[in-house]
Amino acid sequence: MKNKQTIWIIIAVVLLLIIMAAVFYIVQQKKQFEELIQQSELYKEELADEYNELSIQYEGYKLQINNDSLIAKLETEQLKVQRLQEELRTVRATDAKRINELKKELETLRTIMRSYVVQIDSLDRLNKQLEKEKQQVTVKYREATQTVSQLTQEKEHLIETVQIASKLDASNINVTGLTNKNKKTDKIKKMEQLEFQFTINKNITAEPCEKTIYIRIQKPDDEVLIKSQGDVFTYENKNINYSAKRIIEYTGEEIQMSIYWKIEEFLSPGTYRVDIFTDGNLIGRKSFKLDK
Repeated sequence: MKNKQTIWIIIAVVLLLIIMAAVFYIVQQKKQFEELIQQSELYKEELADEYNELSIQYEGYKLQINNDSLIAKLETEQLKVQRLQEELRTVRATDAKRINELKKELETLRTIMRSYVVQIDSLDRLNKQLEKEKQQVTVKYREATQTVSQLTQEKEHLIETVQIASKLDASNINVTGLTNKNKKTDKIKKMEQLEFQFTINKNITAEPCEKTIYIRIQKPDDEVLIKSQGDVFTYENKNINYSAKRIIEYTGEEIQMSIYWKIEEFLSPGTYRVDIFTDGNLIGRKSFKLDK
């Protein structure tokens, strides 16, 4: 009887040891499983961070470039990244197979990104080269513009100098009163006409051509002697009256000439003035007196 009790005690102890061993094993397995789950969760988080970083890189590159075709390609790849990000967020941590597949997808996307980076760098270098060339062209254009402006100013100055140099000059101006028999007289009451004698000086820079010489006779009260209100010429951008005119053929050589004014009005004694014009320029002036 005693032996049976001993056997049962031994059996109970063995069973207890087996149960304890089983419980210990189960606890250890559960602990390892939980550790694996934690590691898998951490791995998912790291993978999610990598996906997020890749998506940010795509966004950054889109802002750097100005190429619609390449931007569209980057947007397509960025959408793929975002779709896989969403799938990674919903996949179970225990689904190691799919998580590893998503890791491989990430590597593929990175490889594609590197190819785009090469294109972006190439475009960037090209843009920098084009910008450099643009700046060089701009500088050359400005230099050319300045040169043209300088040449234009020099041309205008030269034209002005030539115009000044080619301006005619009247000298030796003399005024003579003439009777009806063309005799000289100093008395107004005997004068039938006034003769204005002067010399057009030699000027080899002036263009040989037909020229019209105008004279304006001003009375002591500054009134201009005229035959008709329609007798005008242009001086300093205005039309002004002339008293008399004469057309000559100027060759650049000195010319002595006369212009006459027939007296048909009352002339009071006093100081008169005659101005001589041609080509829109005042070329001579003389004051003279007429006596009673």
